[in-house]
Amino acid sequence: MTDVLSYAALPEVILALGAMALLMQGAFQQDQEEAGPMAAWLAIGLLLVAGVAMLLNPHHAAGLFDDAFVIDRFTRFMKLLVLIGAAGALLLSFQSFGELRLMKFEYPVLVLLATVGMMMMISANDLIALYIGLELQSLALYVVAAFRRDAVRSSEAGLKYFVLGALSSGMLLYGASLIYGFAGSTSFPVIAGVVKEANIGVTVGLVFLMVGLAFKISAVPFHMWTPDVYEGAPTPVTALFAAAPKVAAMALMVRTLTVAFPGTAPAWQQIVVFISIASMLLGSFAAIGQSNFKRLMAYSSIGHVGFALVGLAANNSEGAQGVLIYMAIYLVMTLGTFACILAMRRSDGPVEDIEELSGLAENNLGMAFALGMLMFSMAGIPPLAGFWGKFYVIAAAVKANMFPLAVVAVLASVVSAFYYLRIVIIMFVREPKEKFRQIDGKVGTIMALATIFVLFFIVYPSPLVDAAAQAARSLRL
Repeated sequence: MTDVLSYAALPEVILALGAMALLMQGAFQQDQEEAGPMAAWLAIGLLLVAGVAMLLNPHHAAGLFDDAFVIDRFTRFMKLLVLIGAAGALLLSFQSFGELRLMKFEYPVLVLLATVGMMMMISANDLIALYIGLELQSLALYVVAAFRRDAVRSSEAGLKYFVLGALSSGMLLYGASLIYGFAGSTSFPVIAGVVKEANIGVTVGLVFLMVGLAFKISAVPFHMWTPDVYEGAPTPVTALFAAAPKVAAMALMVRTLTVAFPGTAPAWQQIVVFISIASMLLGSFAAIGQSNFKRLMAYSSIGHVGFALVGLAANNSEGAQGVLIYMAIYLVMTLGTFACILAMRRSDGPVEDIEELSGLAENNLGMAFALGMLMFSMAGIPPLAGFWGKFYVIAAAVKANMFPLAVVAVLASVVSAFYYLRIVIIMFVREPKEKFRQIDGKVGTIMALATIFVLFFIVYPSPLVDAAAQAARSLRL
């Protein structure tokens, strides 16, 4: 048991102890100007060490604390995505936070603590563990959303996220208490054994539970916080919000519904189909009129969540595999796009208006090409990576005979292509505006890596596809 414990929870222990050490180091360091960047680099190193420790774990499946915390191929796959998302967001923060004098040592510490919460969410196999992970993540993210204290929009973003997040947590707890009352346990396997079919009490509890989870992935109709928080929070924080927490919340939703409630699948499938269709349609249509790039990315992320939920609605191993592949590709595209947004800087500071990209191809062909490929990929144009993400989830829906859902997904993808292609047209057709400043090396690296991934994914997709298939099979759908 000790050997299993030492391996299974090792990544979380590394990050938690590392966060405490960074907090003490930052508090006692004399030169506070250097404390922030040093803490950020050390935090990235800790994320890397945690990832290596997780990959070297010899136990393919293990459970701790009466199986409230589980480790298997599914958790390993999603945790690796979360670690990549958190490390990428930290790398994107150096230039922007450095110029705004926001790179304090507290920020990397909060990112590490949020990452511990996300990893706890992914491994949660119990309603209590679910809530602990969710709140650990949320409490840190409430602070980083309002990290720019001298900006009214950032404070507004943090306050909105806190108030609505507290409301969703309360509803999730109410649902969990109802489920506990009817099942007599908080353990997912025990709930699955007791709840063989839907009844009114369990269904109501499940609805409230899903409200809390849908809020965390910003699915319609619980998306209302997303555009304002994405626009108001500092751009590196928005990149973090768009990447890692969504992956963790999606993993939690997949495990909760498929492991704890397989007997009530017809009931929760209807709910998932509804929020999937609503998210795809709202994400596709609401983004059309947006002029702020970060706000457009907020609606884009809502649409992408809707596409990922298509795979969950299918409730089969192909659907779970599709969700995993989709979230991996979405993570890379999101980090690359936010790297491009952070590169939109002139002498008077950053710009976020889409029209400022006019004629970018003449001023900086490399950046225009990278952003163009990322937009094509997000639109789902073959043979780029984004197309294959949508292909796998839609194929799973077709196999589950959910033809209307598949048709809506295809139509929503066509509509969303309008605002992605509009950005490409602005960059390559319009008259050029003033040049942007030279791109920071870290931002440019992430931009380049993301572009290479979406371009050449089709050349060698088997590592990701095979890993996703193995992870999906561990859920035993």
